[in-house]
Amino acid sequence: MKNLISMRDVSKEDILELLDLAAKIENKEVHPDLSGKLGALLFFEPSTRTHFSFDTAIKKLGGQSFSMSGTSSTSVKKGETLADTLMTISQYADFIVMRHKIEGAARFAAETVDIPVINAGDGTNQHPTQAMLDLYSIKKTQGTLENLTIAMIGDLRLGRTVHSLAQALSEFNPTFYFASPRHLQMPQYIKDELTAKGVRFEEVEDIHPIMPHLDIMYVTRIQKERFAVLEDYEKVKDAYIVTPELLEEVKENFKLLHPLPRVNEITTEVDKTPYAYYFQQAKNGVFMRQAIITKLMNLI
Repeated sequence: MKNLISMRDVSKEDILELLDLAAKIENKEVHPDLSGKLGALLFFEPSTRTHFSFDTAIKKLGGQSFSMSGTSSTSVKKGETLADTLMTISQYADFIVMRHKIEGAARFAAETVDIPVINAGDGTNQHPTQAMLDLYSIKKTQGTLENLTIAMIGDLRLGRTVHSLAQALSEFNPTFYFASPRHLQMPQYIKDELTAKGVRFEEVEDIHPIMPHLDIMYVTRIQKERFAVLEDYEKVKDAYIVTPELLEEVKENFKLLHPLPRVNEITTEVDKTPYAYYFQQAKNGVFMRQAIITKLMNLI
């Protein structure tokens, strides 16, 4: 692995190796040393958890980072091309972490520069480091990734996190339930990939009947910023709301995940239940991103 651009590029063996490495880093069994290395955090779109967890991961490994948030204070505002920006940054940094609104931008970056590139989200396409920390969270809570029953609910068409996670989990014989507003359903190409791999999935409207069968529910926010017409967002923003009452019949091992930020799709009362795992999930992002950097930089 020279870059991490898409979960399509990551084998089951790669996934298991990264999960094992993240666990060893968390448990302090290995101590990767990034001292003397500099990471460029290029965020052309807003980010909280991904940006800060990468920054934290780099610094806790002994490395340093510099950040770009938006383009208002850069030469992009003067008309500089993305290729020139990347080539310039690659003269300073040892690796690049990039988020961009355009699908395929991260792959373009990897083809442009000679240093490792990590995709921190490209449009509505992929978010592979989120998928990897999600897998790590699932493994920690369930003890396995194999043969789990997983529901994904919310914005499945525009939500890049569920695209990456569905592709990643397809290696582990899951059963999926997909619940979303009608025009925000999981993209057909994802469903075609799952079908080709023999993965079982069902699209449902009512999530109540499936709750007792689930090991994991992965909730995504309806993304207001992806809607061209605000009226369309208002129609679907409250399509699915998770409350403590919804969780009354779930299995003991059930866990509720969310890539965050949330708006109102999980009520704050759920935070107090033993099923809420989304804040621990965010913490797991540091260990997984440390593992990814360690792997790409050949630190151990």
